[in-house]
Amino acid sequence: QEQLVESGGGLVQAGDSLLLSCVTSRRTVRNYAMGWCRQAPGKERELVATITTGGTTGYADSVKGRFTISRDNAKNTLYLRMNSLKPEDTALYYCTATLKYYSEIDDYLRLDAYPYWGQGTQVTVSS
Repeated sequence: QEQLVESGGGLVQAGDSLLLSCVTSRRTVRNYAMGWCRQAPGKERELVATITTGGTTGYADSVKGRFTISRDNAKNTLYLRMNSLKPEDTALYYCTATLKYYSEIDDYLRLDAYPYWGQGTQVTVSS
């Protein structure tokens, strides 16, 4: 079982920024493709950002241009920088990881690509 521990969520106003962090093991951050998923109340989970071991990134249309995913292998940490936050970004945000390989980055935006999940960190954006 891979360990993924998220932090950085909170209550912010529309237009604000937040930086989410996911601390994991040295093996995971170096060898797994990783992503951020969110689930709003009453809605299905949505994979919003992904990064491969080679550093290729992909984003859901709903966050493209506002969110940036990155990883710091030296700190064993995955990040999600969220700018220009909107009330519809309110959700529980999960860190995810996978050893599966896909040739297309869009395939890493599929929920079924990720067998490993953290416990989540809550992000609430007020209008």
